[in-house]
Amino acid sequence: MKRTISRIHFDERGLTKFEWLGVVTAVLVLLVLIPQVREAIDVLYENLVGKNNVGPDGTPQPGVLVRGIIVGVSSVAIFAGSIWLISYTNLGRRLSFLVTGAAFFGFLSMVGLLYTIYAPRGLRPTLLEGLNAFQLRILPGGLMLGSLILFVMFVAAMSRYEAEQGE
Repeated sequence: MKRTISRIHFDERGLTKFEWLGVVTAVLVLLVLIPQVREAIDVLYENLVGKNNVGPDGTPQPGVLVRGIIVGVSSVAIFAGSIWLISYTNLGRRLSFLVTGAAFFGFLSMVGLLYTIYAPRGLRPTLLEGLNAFQLRILPGGLMLGSLILFVMFVAAMSRYEAEQGE
């Protein structure tokens, strides 16, 4: 117990880098709740990338792709990053990375399994017109298998880490 307490380092200068990151994130979230700020972000985005609409021939404009990439990357960063940041405060850097990786890839393998079993039904988009029921399940099945392999790797790494800590 005494060794654990001696390893804790209190920073006399104020907030740590991660605490500042949390403060900045909280301020940004609060600012986005203000409609004028959201409108200013939309105007800035439209000036940089363009409007999110379809062209005269029915194809999506580049703004749709860019917005999709931004939303996808930021969603993963917020989802996995917030779990890592919260667990970092209690578990430390290495173990929180392993726990977050196992949780993230475990979640992705469950989503892949559910999507493989219950593939979309009903009206199909024109892009999926020629695909049969098996071909629709190839991509989510691959996601499920890849995520399951990474999940097992993270769990094995956590087991090895705990064995090293126990010695």
